[in-house]
Amino acid sequence: MMKKITGILCACMLLSFSATAAKGLAFIHGTGNQTDAYNDYWTGDFVNTVRQGLPDSNNYTVINCDFDQYMWDNQAAGCLATQLTAFINDKNITDLVLLTHSNGGNVVRWILSNPTWDARYPNIINRVSKTIALAPSSLGTPLADAVNQGNVFESTLGWLLGYGSDAVKQQQTSWMAYYNQNWLQGTSGRPALPSTFKALVGSDVDSAIWDSDSYCAGYQYQVALETTQNWLDSCSDGFLNCSSQSGAGSVWFTDKQRTSGREPLSHQQSRRGCFNSDVIIRNDI
Repeated sequence: MMKKITGILCACMLLSFSATAAKGLAFIHGTGNQTDAYNDYWTGDFVNTVRQGLPDSNNYTVINCDFDQYMWDNQAAGCLATQLTAFINDKNITDLVLLTHSNGGNVVRWILSNPTWDARYPNIINRVSKTIALAPSSLGTPLADAVNQGNVFESTLGWLLGYGSDAVKQQQTSWMAYYNQNWLQGTSGRPALPSTFKALVGSDVDSAIWDSDSYCAGYQYQVALETTQNWLDSCSDGFLNCSSQSGAGSVWFTDKQRTSGREPLSHQQSRRGCFNSDVIIRNDI
């Protein structure tokens, strides 16, 4: 009789836990001061496809912060911590998946790497099960070096980088090397991050006017990224070398390995669900 009662109590406790525990997803944008990232950065089509991978598709949040600042700034990591904490508390999130793009991966790594920096960080870190980093700028980019030297990239990439912001300065290759060595975890020779950090790497840019694939996420962006790719490695997404995207955590996959038609993902396309990438991400969640 006692065993039966104990079993019933355990079952009730498990049911109670499953009823209150929740898995959540946060969409974390890249460089820029976002006020409507749902529409302006990701688009509703991408968000609404990806969030279907959740047990409860309503347990998601789209972050809007000023990532034109240094990653540790209160308007960047501080803002992210505020919004993630509110989401965790509101939805009782116990398993949190972070989906980042570009410099958003650096802001996330700042929080994951520095639990004593802010009293809110440990609660977030303890709930993050994995970060899916789309084209993360983990080792910076030569284009940030070029922008800060005031050459042609400033006008060509203003739509993507902004103009001389602190975030752009931060993404210079030598600056990121310093941060990775002293402040951030997850890169070679450094302690591992406290949870999975895996990158989807974009490897090329297609901008042929006759190729319909070049129009996904905006043909004009493909043309701009094709231009800047001339200053990058042969393996790059027009903004970041593959080596930078692969620099922290682990590589989940490189675009052509799994995309429809083995198409590459430019830096613009990797946040817009081109070539079935949104479904791949949804299924992983």
